[in-house]
Amino acid sequence: MKVLLVEDTAPVRDALAKVLRAQGWRVGTASTGVSAVEMVADTADPPDLVLLDLGLPDLDGIEVCRRIRGRSTVPIIAVTARGHDSARVMGLRSGADDYVVKPFSIDELLARIEAVMRRVSGHALASTITAGPLEVDLGARSVRVDGTEIALRRKEFDLLAALARREGRVASREELLDDVWGLAPDDHGADAGGRTLEVHVAALRSRLGVPGLVVTVRGVGYRLAST
Repeated sequence: MKVLLVEDTAPVRDALAKVLRAQGWRVGTASTGVSAVEMVADTADPPDLVLLDLGLPDLDGIEVCRRIRGRSTVPIIAVTARGHDSARVMGLRSGADDYVVKPFSIDELLARIEAVMRRVSGHALASTITAGPLEVDLGARSVRVDGTEIALRRKEFDLLAALARREGRVASREELLDDVWGLAPDDHGADAGGRTLEVHVAALRSRLGVPGLVVTVRGVGYRLAST
């Protein structure tokens, strides 16, 4: 099992990595939010758990959590500072599965990791998501409609996966541009975002061949039809 430890303070990162390795974990480390998101997206060796400090130097930890959740169902434990109730709430709403408050004991951290992994095992989080006739296998990066495999381009699959992970909830244009193309909100202008999203949505709809499967929510974004 692999844990991705996201912490910008080297002594803390090294100490936690040592503890986790002693517990049998393989440990990957990241000191920035950008590198953390990239490592989660690495399909060759993805983490089984992310331990995410919300106080990172380059990106707000809540934003990092949201970007990770847009790309993966990997369990996330957020690490927050004492007294930051709002950060804990926002972290959970952004996709974190649990949180631990600094300063924390190693025993507490390990107990929370065990609890999260037990819940994951109990719920058997599958890599396959279905919506009506659509079946999306996130691990194999394959798509079937009514049992027939559909060939998608890389960005088309990434777009479909971002919608599928939300399980019928609306994904805003901004969220999709971030999740699929890595465009920050400041880059969502006509040149950077432009018609990129619309063109890919149109291509995705054409390849899936099921009218009404990808629903436009006017003025907001898109979602997958639940049936």
